[in-house]
Amino acid sequence: MMAAIQEAASAQRVAQPESGQRLRRVGGALALVLAPWGFVITNATYAWMIRNGGSDETGADALSLAAAGPDLLRLGIVAGMIACLLIIPAVLTALRLARQSRLAFVGGSLMIAGYVCYFGVLLSNMIILAMAERGGPIADYAAVIDASQADLSTVWVFPIFIVGNLLGTVLFAIGLLRSRMVPVWAAILIMVWPPLHVAGLFLGGEVLEVLGAVLQAIGFAGVAAAVLRPIQPGGSVG
Repeated sequence: MMAAIQEAASAQRVAQPESGQRLRRVGGALALVLAPWGFVITNATYAWMIRNGGSDETGADALSLAAAGPDLLRLGIVAGMIACLLIIPAVLTALRLARQSRLAFVGGSLMIAGYVCYFGVLLSNMIILAMAERGGPIADYAAVIDASQADLSTVWVFPIFIVGNLLGTVLFAIGLLRSRMVPVWAAILIMVWPPLHVAGLFLGGEVLEVLGAVLQAIGFAGVAAAVLRPIQPGGSVG
């Protein structure tokens, strides 16, 4: 009788860690699927808003853009902020899959740092949106926006985001590719986001950024599938 009780207790202790691991895998895979689509929405809404011209390069431009489409801008901001939160468990889940890759670790760390900073950038846009919806001394509002973005105490946020978004993503994708723990096509699709984003900055219109974001989202979905798939003999994923 005592032996049966001990065996049952031992089985319960084994089942609990397995259940916890399963929950982490499913939750991490869900984050991998959802996070990049938030960035797709952010890029797509911005692309639609500037389809006839316009930008957010200066405070005056940003206020004008916000006034022209406040609801669309709010959607893009909120979607991007949620994506910035979800990208953290998404990257950590991928890093557990490719735990032997130092390159993936460095790239993933840069990505997390970059998107934490991006969260702050997006949140600040809610103030611009509030200014545009309220109306008033637009010239003064624009001057405040320009001054806040040039403040040396916070201006470092922008380069960290750029490095994490571009260099971090490339290193992360190369690390995943070299780990052989995710499908080759998934790593490559993640890797195409930075060059398409940079090319889009020169060509304008945000079309390439939206395309790159969609391809990256598909790549992340491939990583999610690898997370949920049993590891094949030899430590690789088909």
